[in-house]
Amino acid sequence: MPPTEEIVCTAEDCFLDMFENHYTYDVPDEFDVSELSCPVCGGTECLEPVEL
Repeated sequence: MPPTEEIVCTAEDCFLDMFENHYTYDVPDEFDVSELSCPVCGGTECLEPVEL
């Protein structure tokens, strides 16, 4: 099953608190949250993966 990851936006002015990212089977191993951007504020440095 492809990986799923919950991601938190920590930007103070952004109203999005968390979103879920669904990957495909062919996602590269070196791909991580730093290559994504928040769908609301567009920030990249404010994203952090949720560690369970």
